[in-house]
Amino acid sequence: MTLSTEAIWAFQIGSGICWTIVYLLIIKRGFEDRTYGMPIAALGANISWEFIFSFVRPHPVPQIYINIVWFGFDLIILYQVIRFGKDAGHDLPDGYFYPAIAVAVLLGFGLVFGISAEFDDWHGRYAAFGQNLMMSILFILMFFRRKDLSGQSVYIALFKLIGTALPSVLFYSFVPDSILMNLLYWGILFFDLIYLVLIISKSRTLGINPWKLASSHN
Repeated sequence: MTLSTEAIWAFQIGSGICWTIVYLLIIKRGFEDRTYGMPIAALGANISWEFIFSFVRPHPVPQIYINIVWFGFDLIILYQVIRFGKDAGHDLPDGYFYPAIAVAVLLGFGLVFGISAEFDDWHGRYAAFGQNLMMSILFILMFFRRKDLSGQSVYIALFKLIGTALPSVLFYSFVPDSILMNLLYWGILFFDLIYLVLIISKSRTLGINPWKLASSHN
């Protein structure tokens, strides 16, 4: 299937808008609930991907502009992790939390750059979808680790799902026969759907309308 330039841009911009909404909602809920809404390992991979493909191996337009905006959002979420993370509940012994953040970022950079170099993929698709699968699983683990919906919402889950489904369709149109990429596409969709259902179910258990924007889900 061959897509026109306009269609490719539409998928890229659509994904960019959805993920921008995800970032904004994560940041909003993080400040409201005094927590962070993105798992630390996922943040380490995201901030590395956005840095590499904004400044080290810049993408062409329009993706380069999207990457830079996302990198700025990542820095805000990183601040929330540093500011609120120790009180947000984690499984690390005292004294290991801040070093773990540094390791997540450094390891994330090494893995994203290494995967891109190893596969000669400076579009960043292997690293992007690989870390998205990791992220989808980590969001579910974060959900079960927290007793409430602090830092989370149904709209974060929904736009996260759509924001990754759009580039999945786009890259499938380029390389429909890739076993690895198809596994990543469907794996991400599977776990994103589970996360969305979990958020809706937990909201109803807590007596919250999941579709109503509220100041707190605690």
